Amino acid sequence: MIGRLRRPAIATSRHSRPAPGLRQRPRLLLSTIVVGAVAASLWEGGWWLDTPVAHAHEGPAGSVVLTEGTLDILADEAARPQIAEAQMAARSQELAASRAAREEAARPKAVMPVEGRLTSAYGRRWGSMHYGLDIAAPMMTPEYAAADGVVLRAGSAQGFGLAVYILHDNGDVTVYGHMEQILVDDGQTVRAGDTIALLGNRGQSTGPHLHFEVFEGGLDGRRADPASWLRERGVDI
Repeated sequence: MIGRLRRPAIATSRHSRPAPGLRQRPRLLLSTIVVGAVAASLWEGGWWLDTPVAHAHEGPAGSVVLTEGTLDILADEAARPQIAEAQMAARSQELAASRAAREEAARPKAVMPVEGRLTSAYGRRWGSMHYGLDIAAPMMTPEYAAADGVVLRAGSAQGFGLAVYILHDNGDVTVYGHMEQILVDDGQTVRAGDTIALLGNRGQSTGPHLHFEVFEGGLDGRRADPASWLRERGVDI
């Protein structure tokens, strides 16, 4: 009877067994790679400039555990796009406000009501008082608000055919008459230089021109010399 075959014994010695430290090297190598990747990401993103240093250590079974500080950094980084967007929006608003302030400061506070030729001044004319300035120009020439204000009335007016009345912040009222077409409405806010009408020859007129008057303190106030009123506001005619 043939006896049971025995598996040949493999000779071993303590020198052929892997050293305990070698068994841990793959895990340590993985930990080193992960930590190195995290550190490289932090360095490239510039976190080292304004955030605490991230920490990682080897956990059970060779896993890498991120510490609370690292998680905080990741959370901060996730919030960075929102913070950056808010900062950009705030900066954009600051620039827009600054630009608007510069434009407002540079904007003229008074202008000539029309570009043309002065044909009649304030004073006595043909035996009666002429209370305005007559400025001749071609038909349909733009007429402008002489200063900032609110349109009191815009429409038909006796003697003028069509007229626009603008109330200014100091209570004065400027009057524009004889236009061919009105481009503003009652209650509309206008600024110096805004187009309010197109020049015409309506009403009691001998040719295309703008009749421009000034009432100090309201329509019940004194009729002032429009040329002096304009000069006081830096407009020379």
